[in-house]
Amino acid sequence: MAGTDEEAVAADEALYVLTAVLLTPAQFPSVLGDDYPEACAALELAPRVDGYGLVLGQDGDGARWTVVIDDVSLVAVAIASWDCGMEYDLSPDERTVVAALPGWPLAVAVAAPNVPAPHDPGPELADRAALAPPDTSTWGPAQRRLGADEIALRWAVWREQISNDHFRTPAAAAAEAPEEAAEAAEAAEAAEAAEAAPKGHLGIRRVLTEARAYVDTPPPLGRVRSSFAPGDARTLRADGPGWSLVARTDDIAFVLLDEEPGEVLPVGRGPELPSLLEALDKMAVRPL
Repeated sequence: MAGTDEEAVAADEALYVLTAVLLTPAQFPSVLGDDYPEACAALELAPRVDGYGLVLGQDGDGARWTVVIDDVSLVAVAIASWDCGMEYDLSPDERTVVAALPGWPLAVAVAAPNVPAPHDPGPELADRAALAPPDTSTWGPAQRRLGADEIALRWAVWREQISNDHFRTPAAAAAEAPEEAAEAAEAAEAAEAAEAAPKGHLGIRRVLTEARAYVDTPPPLGRVRSSFAPGDARTLRADGPGWSLVARTDDIAFVLLDEEPGEVLPVGRGPELPSLLEALDKMAVRPL
């Protein structure tokens, strides 16, 4: 296996497939970029409208390879089968191979049995530097996007940590319990003082403003994605320069910022969020 085009995968060279992922406008490894073209650029691929399937495996010598194919449906079926605990022999037809790239762009925790440990191919086998997963050891865009992935995947766990009282106004608190009005007002003043910090609400306001601008001026493909959620809701994911937003169309949103390492900032529905989420959902790309 050598080179970076379809001729790189020799017909008689075995690839031990370990995993596969989709690289499409609606579903791509967000760790690679804020949008689909950016994720493609990380692999030096043109942003093909129909997307790609990425097959990650090892050759007989244990070298890491990422085989890019244009048969997206094949990879989608394989992933769905594996997710259901079913076996599926993912064997791409040589005619569907777009490129064979050395290395892996994502971290893979398993290895093929009975072959040497995973390692990058030598320079004699590849004419480009080997792919490697983005550095997520420190907070930055890649880790911020992974954090948003985690929230979207485990929404219920994150949502139950935020009670509706978190978003109550002082007036509402006073109306519900007049005898506690003074205490609520005092707490609200402290909260407002904390929220006035430049890295707090100002960052959230910037995110909401930039997200709303997407409705009028469509961003690069994949910046806004909509996926399944229970009931009639949708899970929304939007990314932009230095920020990620995860929301349910019938609930609240969470914001992560590059300048706020490790912080997850909840955004209540209020008067503006529902209409914003509805507008974003209408223009978002969706899985086929």
